[in-house]
Amino acid sequence: MSQVILGVDPGSRDTGFGVIQEAGQQILHLASGRIHAARPPSLENRLRQIYDGLVALIQEHQPQAVALEEIFLAANVKSAFTLGQVRGVVLLAAAQAAIPIFHYPPATVKKTVVGYGQATKAQVQLMVAHLLGVKITNEHAADALAVGVCHLFHSRWPG
Repeated sequence: MSQVILGVDPGSRDTGFGVIQEAGQQILHLASGRIHAARPPSLENRLRQIYDGLVALIQEHQPQAVALEEIFLAANVKSAFTLGQVRGVVLLAAAQAAIPIFHYPPATVKKTVVGYGQATKAQVQLMVAHLLGVKITNEHAADALAVGVCHLFHSRWPG
C-alpha cells in the first residue's frame, strides 16, 4: 500500500510541512513549504492561520499519518508554551480528520535520516534533499520532511 505522510515542524511564525508518499522502495516528494502566520496578529489569529493551512493540506493530500517531533526542552518558558499551543492546533487538525499522529524524539529523527543523533540542521536538510531528489531551501520544510521520512522508515521496520 502506498501511504501518504504529512510531516509537521510546528512554529508560531513559520510551521513547516512536508508531504511524502511511499512508492515501493522510493519516497516521493509531493509538497513542502511553510505556513507563514503573518505578523502582527495576536497568537490566537496566528493559530487560526496555521490550523486553516493544515486543514487545507489534509484535504488536498489525504495523508494516512501525521508525524511530529516530540517537544524538546526550551530555554524560554514563554516560547515553550507557545510551541505547545501550536502543537495543539496540529493535533486538533489531524484528530478532526481522524488521522493517526506519531511523535518522534529529535535525536531519533536525526539518527533515522542522517545516521547520527546529533546531526546539524544543515546535515538533516542535505540528507532529506538527497533522499527525496529535490532541492529544499526552507529549514522548516526540511525538518518537517525529515520527521515524515522518519515515520515512513519506522512504519516499514517497526522496532
